[in-house]
Amino acid sequence: MDTTSLYDLTPIAWLLAVGVLLALGPLFWVWRRSAGHGAARRLHLLTVLTLFLTFDLTLFGAFTRLTDSGLGCPDWPGCYGNASPFGARHDIAMAQAAQPTGPVTHSKAWVEMVHRYLATGVGFLILVLAVATWVARRRQRNEAHHGERPLSAWWPAATLVWVCLQGAFGALTVTWKLYPAIVTLHLLGAIVLLSLLCIQAVRYRQAAAGRQPAPVSPTLRALLFGVSALLLLQIALGGWVSTNYAVLACTQFPTCQGSWWPAMNFTDGFRIWRSLGEGGGGTAIDFAALTAIHYVHRLMAYLVFIALGVLVWRLRRVATLRPQARWLAGLALLQLATGLGNVLLGWPLIAAVLHTGGAAAMAVVLTWSLCESRRAGAFVSAGARARGTGMEAA
Repeated sequence: MDTTSLYDLTPIAWLLAVGVLLALGPLFWVWRRSAGHGAARRLHLLTVLTLFLTFDLTLFGAFTRLTDSGLGCPDWPGCYGNASPFGARHDIAMAQAAQPTGPVTHSKAWVEMVHRYLATGVGFLILVLAVATWVARRRQRNEAHHGERPLSAWWPAATLVWVCLQGAFGALTVTWKLYPAIVTLHLLGAIVLLSLLCIQAVRYRQAAAGRQPAPVSPTLRALLFGVSALLLLQIALGGWVSTNYAVLACTQFPTCQGSWWPAMNFTDGFRIWRSLGEGGGGTAIDFAALTAIHYVHRLMAYLVFIALGVLVWRLRRVATLRPQARWLAGLALLQLATGLGNVLLGWPLIAAVLHTGGAAAMAVVLTWSLCESRRAGAFVSAGARARGTGMEAA
């Protein structure tokens, strides 16, 4: 009788085990720090820590992509069917010998697998957060706490579903051999995940403090949503530049190839569903297409920078949103510096990673601003109205 299994579950079992072990340290720290505090305080602390670790994971994901380590282990979830590169030493050596400058090396394999271990750890923390919120919500209902803002289990549940989808896109990134559209969607998925965690962190903090978001004018709320949408589009364009290796198509600023409007092939540059390096008709993508990818991102950056300037000016007029205004101003300057550094210095690794990190941080701050504000005329607590917290003039 043949007892050979149809699929070896050992790699995924080890991946899950390592992720759980990595998550136990942060969970223990939260348990110690929040001893004696209420559920909202514990959940806030766990969410903030998970948000911080997810942001670090986003940076490490950028490092993985920018060091060409995304195919360091060209299968998933293991490495050549093994739980770690230790067991795949022979296969890695053979692949490296066949292609010394190829995507598979021992160091790249470790970068790729460490990224997977960290992602699994973050996923387990999000699972714990969803379960803990559901338990706290049930206890809150049973004990009927009067005057306490009810906890919502929907946001953690949505975040758990989203991180599972993000894991699926991570697997597709490898199995589809760095398909540009999949890699870009994986980056956007990370931004959405950060925003979901930010929403929870702010909501838990508001619940613990018993306060409501600050009322602002409808114009400012619309501006916040508009800038957030522009930023998300710009991050997608930036991911498209990075995944197509189009950064060095323009090595001058503010002109490109000595022209304000260089030769560009928009059709092939923005042909979304294609393999890496492929242009129209299955041929190699041409330089004009890479130029179009780069230059559209640069032009969009001008618009986003102007919109951010207007938003920062408006946010500074709202007392409770001035910290967000300062963060956005600083991050906009960081994006300008790292963007110029990528172009003029030949795409240095530190500038490229910081550019991704700055965009992710900006998305978090914009989400924070939206959660801490509310359109004027919506329900606000009597205490907040009496204090007039941050109500924008005109």
